[in-house]
Amino acid sequence: MSSPTSTPSSLLPEPDSAQVAQVRAFNRFYTRSIGVLRDSLAGSSFSLAEARVLYELAHREPDKSDKSDKPDKSGESGIEGAELRRMLDLDAGYLSRILARFESAGLVARWAHPADARRQLVAVTEAGRAAYGDLDERQVGDVRRLLEPLSADQRRELTEAMGTIRRTLSGSAAPRGFVLRPPGPGDLGWIVSRHGALYVGEYGGDPRFEAMVARIVADYAARHDPAREAVWIAEVDSRPAGSIACMTADPDTHPNTAKLRLLLVEPSARGLGIGERLVAECLRFAERAGYRRITLWTTSGLAAARRIYQRAGFALDAETPTDEFGSGVMGQTWSRPL
Repeated sequence: MSSPTSTPSSLLPEPDSAQVAQVRAFNRFYTRSIGVLRDSLAGSSFSLAEARVLYELAHREPDKSDKSDKPDKSGESGIEGAELRRMLDLDAGYLSRILARFESAGLVARWAHPADARRQLVAVTEAGRAAYGDLDERQVGDVRRLLEPLSADQRRELTEAMGTIRRTLSGSAAPRGFVLRPPGPGDLGWIVSRHGALYVGEYGGDPRFEAMVARIVADYAARHDPAREAVWIAEVDSRPAGSIACMTADPDTHPNTAKLRLLLVEPSARGLGIGERLVAECLRFAERAGYRRITLWTTSGLAAARRIYQRAGFALDAETPTDEFGSGVMGQTWSRPL
């Protein structure tokens, strides 16, 4: 499958009322589940906003050369109040009241910036670090109790969904790793399902494509030779994100020719190099299995996949119209020696 062209936000459809309602319902459910509407967080004396302020201050690196109980007032270990406000997106007056309370309790110290008296610096004290440590232990305990009734699979599903929400809403471009592994229970069904959904959704195909993939997968599962055929699943964040297969083209007429099949990369995992790695793994296996040539069949619309094949040394052998998977589709045969 090729990568879809990114769509400008101005051309995206408006979220419908059902989607908005689902997000609001989730927000109400989750805030109730973790108790953020209570006056104090995790049974402490801090509200959620106060806990977030204390968290940011406690995670600032202290000056290692200063062994006293007082924050370093050279300006190096403190954070400007304005920067803290921007980080947490808090109202200036609200943050000022929180810091005043913390200062009165001995949890933070505030002082004028040495280079500009109009700018205020703030740093956590040792008492503040101790208070944060106690709060952190309370929160860890609360989360453990939230997860305890869940099975291992439910915990994994929950944390993966949380990661998806965070990445989706933050637009995080942080690089993610991936692993290749043999298919496990349910993975072959996933290959069929995702091929069908992505081909129809991205290229306007019809159910005949999914039926073809189902036949390929069924034949592989029923009678493949492990020494000559294999399937790989690419996994990102513990979830299937791609697939590929190396199969014998025809054991009777072309026993020395392998066939690359079932290449797929999920849209959410594109850009990580998964497609190239899957193709390279398939080629290595084919060489070790003793094949002398490898072929593949694809359609003309899969531009990103075609570029991967070209970079891997495949050349286009033939192109013919096909009406099996939608109108205007050209079937293509590619191959390369091993």
